[in-house]
Amino acid sequence: MTEPPRSQFLSLHLIETLAAVLPVRDENAQPKTLVFGGVERHMITSQARRRAERIYARDRANAGRGALKGRSMGVRTREWALLTGRELESSYGWDKEKALVTARAVLEASGLKFGDPSKTTVANLTRVLVFAPSDAAARIAEHVAGRAEELTEWCDAYLAAQVRAAEKKSRGKAARKSEPQADGEQAEDDKLPPLSKATRDAVLLAIAPRDAVDIALYGRFLAEIPDSPNVDGAVQTGHAFSVHESEQIEDFYAAADDAKLDRKRNALDFLDAADDAGAGMTGYQSLISGTFYRHTVLDRHQLRVNLRVAGMDEAEAEKAASEAEKEFVNAFVEAFPEAKKNSTASTGSLPALVLAFEGERPYNYAAAFQKPVDEGPVPTGGEGPAGPAAVRRLLRHHSFVSRRREDLRAARLLTYDPEIDALLGELDLPESVAVVERAEELTP
Repeated sequence: MTEPPRSQFLSLHLIETLAAVLPVRDENAQPKTLVFGGVERHMITSQARRRAERIYARDRANAGRGALKGRSMGVRTREWALLTGRELESSYGWDKEKALVTARAVLEASGLKFGDPSKTTVANLTRVLVFAPSDAAARIAEHVAGRAEELTEWCDAYLAAQVRAAEKKSRGKAARKSEPQADGEQAEDDKLPPLSKATRDAVLLAIAPRDAVDIALYGRFLAEIPDSPNVDGAVQTGHAFSVHESEQIEDFYAAADDAKLDRKRNALDFLDAADDAGAGMTGYQSLISGTFYRHTVLDRHQLRVNLRVAGMDEAEAEKAASEAEKEFVNAFVEAFPEAKKNSTASTGSLPALVLAFEGERPYNYAAAFQKPVDEGPVPTGGEGPAGPAAVRRLLRHHSFVSRRREDLRAARLLTYDPEIDALLGELDLPESVAVVERAEELTP
């Protein structure tokens, strides 16, 4: 029996309950919020979620685990000049300073902009994060090392021209006016020598998306080099938000000074002990608790387009896309932003419910929670604990929508909560909804 063709979009919806965590914060170290349904809600931004999922999948692939093991993955960083310089130094024996200067000049002449050269902290960092395959630095270094003599000579001329240009600029307009040039004449010494086409092409190929699967999934935008291909991501991610009104905890903490306490413990009289009284440091941290709804969509068609454009043939793109979908679903379930992971153990959370289904368009069920959940007692008009209440709302919303939308395919449910598992047994779920036990079963 042949399976029916899969729909273009895979929609994933998740309910999770978190206690005393701070997965993401604003510039003032406060929890992020949004107003929805007339009340303030806690928010975990899509950027935080996407990065957590991307890094989770990348680390598993690099460690030889998961559906994408052995696949090429990407790195998003401003340190490509540093990475290329280290590669020239370690693999080809270049002098450390020469390697870094050459790497920076080659990347800059290719179109990437760098930080202020007078500030050592940013001089060798690109102004924007560049999302490129993880082996981009090694590829660039290999090309530079293969043309060492040519590029060393070019780099010396490039740096000398930069120095002359900087000196001329520092003299100011008045000084330049005192040295008039003939009409149409321009000092050739001021011009930066162009990078050879072969080297620039090698750089653009190295930083091109190529077969990096996470770039095909999440996309990238590199405006600084117009002829370097950008990628429309195949993944759409919504901001997670609490299904009820937000409540914030201001946690006062006191950190002990071990040396001070040791002196106090060994003090010979109460006056010595009093000198070492008090905490070593005190402060406040903001924490949040609540039940959250989050949502993401995979565009299967866009994913395959991205992989084909990157150079894969149809069969290879189909295989890579299938593996990417499995790992994407797994990362959506397993990954979590790592802010304060040690002090709150937030990364140990597991979802109360995951709902997965296919359709010919994305489906966002945020409207199911526009009215905030009232956690008051059921006999007095409340809905009880937010976790089970949110599960009921989400499934009721999906059942209602699926009766009116012919494109929705069979849904799958996964829970890691025994109480929610019992609740699913009590609910009158339609035959098209299947309960599964593993994340990999959420997608066919």
